[in-house]
Amino acid sequence: MRTGAEMHALVERLYPICRSITGDGVRRTLDVIGEHLALERHEVPTGTPVLDWTIPREWNIRDAYVADGTGRRVVDFAEHNLHVVGYSVPVNRRMPLAELREHLHTLPDHPQWIPYRTSYYAPTWGFCLSQEKLDALPEAEYEVVIDSTLADGGLSYAEHVVPGTVTDEVIVSCHVCHPSLANDNLAGIAVAISLAQALAETKPRYTYRFLFAPGTIGSITWLARNAERIDRVKHGLVLACAGDPGPLTYKESRRGDAEIDEVMRYVLRERPHRTVEFSPYGYDERQFCSPGFNLGVGSLTRTPYAGYPEYHTSADNPGFVSPEAMEDTLAALQDAVGVLERNRRYVNLSPYGEPQLGRRGLYDSLGGRSDAKQAQLAMLWVLNLSDGEHSLLDIAERSGLSFDVVAVAARALHDAGLVKE
Repeated sequence: MRTGAEMHALVERLYPICRSITGDGVRRTLDVIGEHLALERHEVPTGTPVLDWTIPREWNIRDAYVADGTGRRVVDFAEHNLHVVGYSVPVNRRMPLAELREHLHTLPDHPQWIPYRTSYYAPTWGFCLSQEKLDALPEAEYEVVIDSTLADGGLSYAEHVVPGTVTDEVIVSCHVCHPSLANDNLAGIAVAISLAQALAETKPRYTYRFLFAPGTIGSITWLARNAERIDRVKHGLVLACAGDPGPLTYKESRRGDAEIDEVMRYVLRERPHRTVEFSPYGYDERQFCSPGFNLGVGSLTRTPYAGYPEYHTSADNPGFVSPEAMEDTLAALQDAVGVLERNRRYVNLSPYGEPQLGRRGLYDSLGGRSDAKQAQLAMLWVLNLSDGEHSLLDIAERSGLSFDVVAVAARALHDAGLVKE
């Protein structure tokens, strides 16, 4: 799966599954991801302490509806899984519309859309429906059924690792807890799978760890269970909202000057994009960037969370995301990986005066190249700034040369014995 059409087909396949932070919907989603990537799956039992949190009871749902006096379902979970408030406790009652209204959620500003609502940690129940449908309900008595279970079980998450030549890691994290929301989270899952498949065909320097976990509690669980190896995580990205028509948006890490921040600013500058500063609100970057961990993890989206009207509504459907947008997100990620993989710091082994490049064949190697002058200039910049402090990306930024030209020059100088890592 690499093309936009293939990624979009996966979004369409995953869209009907009712996911939450726990339960069989998450497991079914991981089953589908596992058809594309080898996964290491984890089940963490209810009641397990994870940092300051505790794994909650597992929620599953079989059916839910509101029926009128004739038995006709006027709100039906089988038609759209957003119709039920996530984590609703079981209900089997009859009640008048006035009482039922207290448990109904709509979007008056978008009267045809169904909102997405959850209540993970407070025992309650509810239905979501369009304002148009609510307005059409007559005052009458209704049968209200939510056939759900909230019981001891577990939290499910999975990892896929692309091994590198070093154990230093790059994390790519996606949340798998939302029900039928195509942009917020399914497009990110599809793009992450394609990135992992592309990396598997290379021999990367870094080890890449792809994390598919429920939002918030999933990343907290991973951090709690991997505390002893957190120092391996050198860079990371939280990926979401990867398929909408907006330009790319990069949210910086808490540090603001982490290498991933520099890399993303560089690869996005020639694309329509926005860069925003870190804030402790959003997706799982806020867990990876909590002060005790303070990892170099940013977030890549197109339009950010809550930044488009369709966010957390039934309008975030497969028609809202496009193959072209997902391809563009994937291309930006591949460019970022390309820079991360080659961004090194070197030390000039002949720092007193300019070394003679001609007698080492370095000028001759440029013969006939259309960018020979740039390549020569790049060698001089690399030699001058290879003091162990400046990375190749630093050199590219300061010189105004492209990263590719600088990286090639550094490799030539390394092979000639003039610089070392």
